[in-house]
Amino acid sequence: MAATLSAGAQQAPRYGLGRAPTPQEIAAWDIDVRPDGHGLKAGKGTVAQGQKIYDAQCASCHGTFGESNRYMPIAGGVRKGDLATGRASMLLQSDGIRTLGTKLNYATTLWDYIFRAMPWANPQSLSVDETYAVTAYVLHLNEIVPADYELNQKTLLSVQMPNRNGLTTAHGLRSVQGRPDAQGSLCMKDCVKDVTIASEMPDFARNQNGNLAQQKRPLGPMRGIDTARYEAGKTATAVAAVPASAAAHPSDLIARHACTGCHGMTSKIIGPGFNEIATRYQGRADAHVYLSKRIKEGGQGVWGAIPMPPQAGLKDSDADEIARWIVGGAK
Repeated sequence: MAATLSAGAQQAPRYGLGRAPTPQEIAAWDIDVRPDGHGLKAGKGTVAQGQKIYDAQCASCHGTFGESNRYMPIAGGVRKGDLATGRASMLLQSDGIRTLGTKLNYATTLWDYIFRAMPWANPQSLSVDETYAVTAYVLHLNEIVPADYELNQKTLLSVQMPNRNGLTTAHGLRSVQGRPDAQGSLCMKDCVKDVTIASEMPDFARNQNGNLAQQKRPLGPMRGIDTARYEAGKTATAVAAVPASAAAHPSDLIARHACTGCHGMTSKIIGPGFNEIATRYQGRADAHVYLSKRIKEGGQGVWGAIPMPPQAGLKDSDADEIARWIVGGAK
């Protein structure tokens, strides 16, 4: 019987669908890191190095000191004594500040998320060393590691998070016998009249990875919101498939790829305004070729010390269209 089962298990798939993934394809997906450090890559980075990267690529959404620019605050709320107890006391309050410093139980979770998903406009563009550096800086913002700290695959596992002892399995999500997370007793009387939204995704980032309404079914529990409404100059419209041949206007492209998060039309935000760039390169014969390359590859030093991150996911045709638009006066 065992021999029969073994032989059957080795037979080719009956339906002949798909193929075995290549080692390269598996490696591209297999980048998650477990709490025990399994999956971590060798590398290192300091708090000081992380601050430079953070200021250039993270502060526009999360704030210069992690306090948030409308999006999720990532620092604050860690109190004196939390590191010793391993329980973030702020979370014991109904209105307690919820940040990376108070919520996360393992520092490896922070490294894993930054490496896989950040920065929002260009995920997985950070190198391993840059990820260690940014992680070190975010931990420092939460007063978990000192200013001269160097983070690597070994020291990361030794970091003691303020809420490392905050995990529990005594809740209703794990078992019907458990205690429900929501007791339903705090708002039975004297309810607040106005709800304050503590954080939200910036409008320029909502459609960063394409219209969600076109990526999910219009029915069921996971409907896709029409994120195209957040593109510059657009209003909410009925969802319709966009023809592959339809050419996007440059103003749509710069909004879709989050360029407006760092560049204003006529004024500097983090980088120079588009009109200022157009003025500098006016009359240069190879201006659109040069700018197209800079948009794709990024750079540093032309407009100041803050680097512009590369846009690896931007199509060459879109980069060329944006460059020509800038050379034409950015109008």
